[in-house]
Amino acid sequence: MNGKPALAAGVAPPSADSVKAQTRVMLWILLIVYIFNFLDRQIVNILAEPIKDSLKLSDTELGLLAGPAFAVFYALLGIPIARYADKEGTNRVRLIAGALAIWSAMTAVCGLAQNFVQLLFARIGVGVGEAGCTPAAHSLITDSVPAEKRSSAIAFYGLGVPIGSLLGLILGGVVNDLYGWRIALMLVGAPGLLLALAVLFFMREPRHRHAIEGAVVARPPQLGARAAFKEIFASRAFVYILIAASVTAFLGYGKALWTISFFIRSHGLSTTEAGLSMAIVLGLAGVFGTWLGGKCADIFGKRDKRHILSLPAFGMAIGAPILFLGYAMEDWRVAVAMLVLPTILNSAYYGPAYACVQGLVRPQARAVAASIMLFGQNLIGLGFGPFLFGVLSDALAPAYGEESVRYVLYGAGWLGLIPAFFFWRASLRLSSELKSG
Repeated sequence: MNGKPALAAGVAPPSADSVKAQTRVMLWILLIVYIFNFLDRQIVNILAEPIKDSLKLSDTELGLLAGPAFAVFYALLGIPIARYADKEGTNRVRLIAGALAIWSAMTAVCGLAQNFVQLLFARIGVGVGEAGCTPAAHSLITDSVPAEKRSSAIAFYGLGVPIGSLLGLILGGVVNDLYGWRIALMLVGAPGLLLALAVLFFMREPRHRHAIEGAVVARPPQLGARAAFKEIFASRAFVYILIAASVTAFLGYGKALWTISFFIRSHGLSTTEAGLSMAIVLGLAGVFGTWLGGKCADIFGKRDKRHILSLPAFGMAIGAPILFLGYAMEDWRVAVAMLVLPTILNSAYYGPAYACVQGLVRPQARAVAASIMLFGQNLIGLGFGPFLFGVLSDALAPAYGEESVRYVLYGAGWLGLIPAFFFWRASLRLSSELKSG
């Protein structure tokens, strides 16, 4: 089942070149949208200290703004919005454009906040808007790209994570130093409103392509909410991937915040030095790893479907001891260098994992399946990762002082074996559970 509408007899389909051109445009625009998604989401991390000083916030309030205020609403609203995206009559292009406009506007509004409550509601607004993006985007990509190229296509979209995070660290720091944190937030939020117009103008909804041309489309039956959830969780492979991806996000969000603190506290780097090192070295490693994961999944998955998840499974297992050694290094340059390979290997899961999720269910449940994945990754990962890493660091501080973060990261490195195991278990079921299209 490939999710593509069947044309009535005698109706000529659009040319292959036209469809390919539209797909390329769609992929590039969705990548830019996702870059803005993570840029607007993550810029608060680099602006945390100036925001705290300006609004006289406590660390608890700052932690709430950076994590749960965004993650809880993003995760909870993602599933009902995805249900709407899965409806045959929904124009997913308009949905993404509307979501982009909302989160961009609310990011700019964050720059106008005069106190904690105002900033809290603005951050909630960012989470509400961003909840409408990725499930619909994954569904669009799946309906537009052949199954054998799906991992690469979703991984291409996933490049928005490291690129957006990298730009957030760099732009946020530079603009804050020049003009302040308020201008930084407004500057990254405002262009998203123009991008929303570009989405409407240049992208096309695949479901409506033939209807626009006058074709009669045979529509598949809709799935009720209970039926969709039953089908999704009936897949053992999906459950394993959900666990693996959620733990990966928990470790990833936790390390993203506290590795910077580790280099500042344990290696004596300045905020600028630590931020640039993480943004440039590990950011570029994340870009390469995300691309590599999708490419390897498409190439080796053709030979055996189990190999779609081979790189995420074995890569995370290989990365665990290297991460441990990297955190143990006394020379910060050696430490950063040793984190590059594990970052590449730990970033390789995105395209293969989400492509598998799209292939494990029927088209009518694809956006919901993606939203459940995002629910786990954001509620567990973004909602609790940075927070629990901080709690553990405080608990270890009496014994290890400034080095407490190093010991937390030691444990985080070895915990990468957990998602490695579940990705491996999921890979064993792909041959029997993946749909053909």
